[in-house]
Amino acid sequence: MTVTLADVAARARVSPATVSRVLNGNYPVAASTRERVLRAVDDLDYVLNGPASSLAAATSDLVGILVNDIADPFFGIMAGAAQTQIGGPGDGSGRAGGEKLAVICNTGGSPERELTYLTLLQRQRAAAVVLTGGAVENADHQAAMAAKLARMADAGTRIVFCGRPPLPDGDALVAALAFDNRGGGRRLTEHLISLGHRRIGYVAGPPERTTTRHRLEGHREALRAAGLDAEGTKGTGTGQERLTVHGPYDRRSGYEATLEILRREPGITAVVAANDTVALGACAAVRDQGLRIPQDISVAGFDDLPFSVDAVPALTTVRLPLFEAGARAGRLAMGKEDPPPGGIATIAAELMIRGSTAPPRVG
Repeated sequence: MTVTLADVAARARVSPATVSRVLNGNYPVAASTRERVLRAVDDLDYVLNGPASSLAAATSDLVGILVNDIADPFFGIMAGAAQTQIGGPGDGSGRAGGEKLAVICNTGGSPERELTYLTLLQRQRAAAVVLTGGAVENADHQAAMAAKLARMADAGTRIVFCGRPPLPDGDALVAALAFDNRGGGRRLTEHLISLGHRRIGYVAGPPERTTTRHRLEGHREALRAAGLDAEGTKGTGTGQERLTVHGPYDRRSGYEATLEILRREPGITAVVAANDTVALGACAAVRDQGLRIPQDISVAGFDDLPFSVDAVPALTTVRLPLFEAGARAGRLAMGKEDPPPGGIATIAAELMIRGSTAPPRVG
């Protein structure tokens, strides 16, 4: 049953006019009243009539692209590629010709902000939503996301995940394009082991993120397959925990975590970083300790962001086809491409061997 403005007013114990004032933002309303109205809107999942152009249609011309941090090239590349398929050039006349208005929603990695943006897009009857990057592994948040996305899909919004695994209950999705983070992490560490490295530090991302878990699992699978823990000894994996430090996906985290790993185990010969930005911080920490890359310590990243090849030495990393994945997500969101079988596609990761890794120094 459709929720009306009157239903919201009754739940919030105010007049319909007050609800309208709060939602339109065109008249001052007491903070406590405003909060009560907004809580009622959320509780009832009330959807505003969006722009006038959408009133006669199921959805509007709006497409939301959710990113953790638009300043991070990982997200910027995917979002920009998606936008080329969503709001690309028309016929040159200046008139819209089937394109949609792509809006970038920067969540800052906040699960609460992610849900807030989805609610705002739902109220605007967005034609599609593209969610990029890893998800937060929290059962309550995943349940809230599944419920929200299901309601949006029922109203005609196309839901696409890009670089993100499907939710446990992912029936609302058009498609989930998931990177092979686990396989990429495994191949990267296998490369280091093949060079002769046995003491390998790992700078991981935030522990609650799917991307972090999958890349770290791949790293540890390679160590176990070689009969090694992270200290290079036969064991049960306790060294893996000791030489793994978690932090944000940024340069500062890479710097500080690498210093901590070197403090715990001065004898490491290689550091694997959660992504290329983190790897830059790791490189700076290694150099500040008077060590050379790769002669004393090898450093490897992940993602193959544009700057990785220009680092000195160039970073050994794992290439994810970010632009290609983003463009495909945009086509799926616009209905220009058929979804993959079962709605899920795993996108391969490619090992890029460059100058930042070499066999460990002997003696």
